[in-house]
Amino acid sequence: MASPAREDLDIARAGLDDWSVIKDWAADESWNPGLADAPAFFAQDPDGFFIGRIDGEPVSAISVVNYGTDYAFLGHYLVRPDMRGRGHGLTTWKTALAHAGNRTIGLDGVVAQQDNYRRSGFELAYRTARFTGTAPACDLPADVRAVRPEDVADIIAYDAGCTPADRPRFLTQWLAGPGRHAVVRRAGDRVTGYGVIRPGHDCPRIGPLFADTTEDARALFAALTSQVVGRQVAVDVPQNNPAGVALAEEAGFSPSFETARMYTGPVRPYAEERVFGVTTLELG
Repeated sequence: MASPAREDLDIARAGLDDWSVIKDWAADESWNPGLADAPAFFAQDPDGFFIGRIDGEPVSAISVVNYGTDYAFLGHYLVRPDMRGRGHGLTTWKTALAHAGNRTIGLDGVVAQQDNYRRSGFELAYRTARFTGTAPACDLPADVRAVRPEDVADIIAYDAGCTPADRPRFLTQWLAGPGRHAVVRRAGDRVTGYGVIRPGHDCPRIGPLFADTTEDARALFAALTSQVVGRQVAVDVPQNNPAGVALAEEAGFSPSFETARMYTGPVRPYAEERVFGVTTLELG
């Protein structure tokens, strides 16, 4: 049977209902997607998700999610295995990138694609390792508690210092989605860190884990893993934060998967030393 011509590929914006098939593709790639991430993804930029179809059947996908006027993030770059090598991925990529306009674009690229991303103008910022291990039983810190509605505004402000862009719409959903547990640590009225653990396809995932100090991060990590003691859990740790790597190793976790954070241009400065765990490789 002849291969479909590239012009047979119909690329359109995807709705929330379309995204379950893409989550399944990500699971097949062993990316361990979150089980209920899509509502938070679409809350940030409902126009930033694209599916390529041939004769109505999904064959490719990508997301290019805009954060404000200066920054966008690319993820979910996937082609159905039986349709690879026909140019559909590149066509989908080029179509979706226009959504970012003149914004700097970031991505977390798998090893196999990093050379291709460089050819498209992305430059390495740092590498990230996915650490996995068995959630340990430990004493719960008394000064870490579940996030309450009155914490959300302060967490959004704290998060803005830990990321290249403000993301209030995303976080409002991310902190409260089904099955997830969000915790915060404070010193008086000041947030010193917060974290979220959520169900994943293969195992629960921690992200973000943002903290002022290793002590703060260790306390938050203990509170999060206490939700899943004895189970495998994963956290994506930027390798430009040695304290984050040491914390994961201290818990007995080991690296199982590597990506690279890459950008097409400058991003605003943020406190990289506070990032002990990336929020999500799909949206940054």
